[in-house]
Amino acid sequence: MSVPKFATPPPPSFHTVLKTRINDYFKQQGKPSTGNFRLYSKAMFLVVGFLALYVHVVFFTPPAGWAILECLILSLFTSAIGFNIMHDGAHGSFSSKPWVNTVAASSLNFLGANTFMWKMKHNVIHHAYTNIDGIDDDLDAKPFLRLCETQKHYKFHKYQHLYFWLAYSLLYLFWIFVSDYKKYFRKKVGDIPLKKMTTKDHLTFWGFKLLHICLFVVIPIVMVGVGPWAIGFVSYALFAGFVLSIVFQLAHTVEHTHFPVPNAETNKIDDEWAIHQLKTTANFATKNRLACWFMGGLNFQVEHHLFPKISHIHYPRINKIITATCNEFNVQYIEYKKVKDAVISHVSYLKQLSHPTLAHAH
Repeated sequence: MSVPKFATPPPPSFHTVLKTRINDYFKQQGKPSTGNFRLYSKAMFLVVGFLALYVHVVFFTPPAGWAILECLILSLFTSAIGFNIMHDGAHGSFSSKPWVNTVAASSLNFLGANTFMWKMKHNVIHHAYTNIDGIDDDLDAKPFLRLCETQKHYKFHKYQHLYFWLAYSLLYLFWIFVSDYKKYFRKKVGDIPLKKMTTKDHLTFWGFKLLHICLFVVIPIVMVGVGPWAIGFVSYALFAGFVLSIVFQLAHTVEHTHFPVPNAETNKIDDEWAIHQLKTTANFATKNRLACWFMGGLNFQVEHHLFPKISHIHYPRINKIITATCNEFNVQYIEYKKVKDAVISHVSYLKQLSHPTLAHAH
């Protein structure tokens, strides 16, 4: 499937007006759109907390119950590092210094995945072609889950709103041990070819994969034995997989988001790119301070999709500008007040798609 083109509206377009207003905001404030001390101190806390937990559970292993609890807390630190440090770093919004962004993004390599594959899958494809089946790799959970109505229906999808949590739990294990390698050897993300990898990219891929296996498989087995390691690692990986999955799913696969299909003849999307982002993306729990702190602004997914190079610490402020502009242009802004509301909507959406002929309601 070739990538579609977006509509070009007459000037001034919604996107042009929005960009001008956001740029003016940062000029008036006299501050960069990247991270600040608040983000860096949170990053330091997350990294130190992660390392302390890892060292304690591997080298000073407590009794089984406490060890499993620490593994689960380590999952939360892993997810939070991904949400707050890696994600901003990979988008170039963590710092105004490129090398700092590279270091922040590289936290993903230490956690078992690969920044080159992530940037291609997430920054290049998902952000440009959000919720377009056949291109946005985030919609590809086949055959286990049916995430939009254009995907094939299997009989077992009848129960997907009941077993989805199990599929989400497997994401992290599948990501670090299967899908990265699949992309590497196929040289594709879905049907989209990878950009050419340099020698450094290849060395980084294999070097960090080996380092991760040493840190999370070999050393723990040497220290605690195969059985305790297996219980601890699987508990850690399953919980991390669920947390990572559910946060991203709540932002795109809910009842009110759209899944546009390009025109069969012209291969065009009806909307301009920015309006496409608003139709395919949802915010949730933006007034929940704990959720905002933990998820690194990913609950402000609309702001992130429209301005991925702006650090998440600025999202609450630019949110007001974006919602006002949406009202002015009569563009729908999708938001769920609580995490609970978004989860209910996501489960309801999965249930809708569990029926082969039931269309997605907008």
